[in-house]
Amino acid sequence: MKMSMGRVGRHLLGLAVAGLTLATGGAAFAELGQPEPWEWHLQGSGSPVMDNIVWFHNFLSVLIILITLFVLALLVIVVMKFNARANPVPSRTTHNTLIEVVWTLVPVLILVGIAVPSFRLLFLELDVPKADLTVKATGKQWYWSYAYPDNGKFEFDSLLAQDKQPRLLGVDNEMVVPVNKVIRVQVTGADVIHAFALPAFGVKIDAIPGRLNETWFKATKTGMFYGQCSELCGKDHAFMPIAIRVVNDQEFASWVDAAKKKFASGGTSTFASAAGPTQ
Repeated sequence: MKMSMGRVGRHLLGLAVAGLTLATGGAAFAELGQPEPWEWHLQGSGSPVMDNIVWFHNFLSVLIILITLFVLALLVIVVMKFNARANPVPSRTTHNTLIEVVWTLVPVLILVGIAVPSFRLLFLELDVPKADLTVKATGKQWYWSYAYPDNGKFEFDSLLAQDKQPRLLGVDNEMVVPVNKVIRVQVTGADVIHAFALPAFGVKIDAIPGRLNETWFKATKTGMFYGQCSELCGKDHAFMPIAIRVVNDQEFASWVDAAKKKFASGGTSTFASAAGPTQ
């Protein structure tokens, strides 16, 4: 029995250590801008918009927990205080004006408290500030094409690279942007509806054929950030990743000079030229 209890204690200690490791290491891993196994939290923020999304998410979580505990407490009180044993003669009270006013007014105030930061977040996402760089992203079955109209109007395709990590997120040609600059992303679709989504930047917008949608982000840290098409677009929808590499200004200028030469003929890894017309 003692050995059994000792084993249980060691297992519990191991689980506690593992949980602490996941809680601390998981946050660091999330900062890489990619999903993690068994992820239960939001990815680490890499932009001011995502900072606001994380704050709003945490605010709502606390509010929901408090409301749930309050309702649970009321239910327990009702069950214990107003059951048939405690009240053999039921009350004939029909209404209580104060309670009716409170249960109407308090939810209204709670909803207003939720609406104010919600609308602020929506306006932050939808009001595109003056851009330092514009990138056009075109969704195609099943890859993305990126054009840089401010930097020589070159364009290239970005396809899933089977030999790159992380699995199903690595691409042959990443979108490259400078850090701490406002990036305007113009999004459209070439065939069916796609969706340009990058969780670490708080970006998600539909790519619709014949329509030009617009969003923005401002990356606050360098590194690789990953997303995926988030609109079911056909059989290879799951193999349509988005990879954005954030670099400093000097590295971005060097990349632009190299990209102008590399993609001068219209792109070196276009799906059309490699595999023929899309079916």
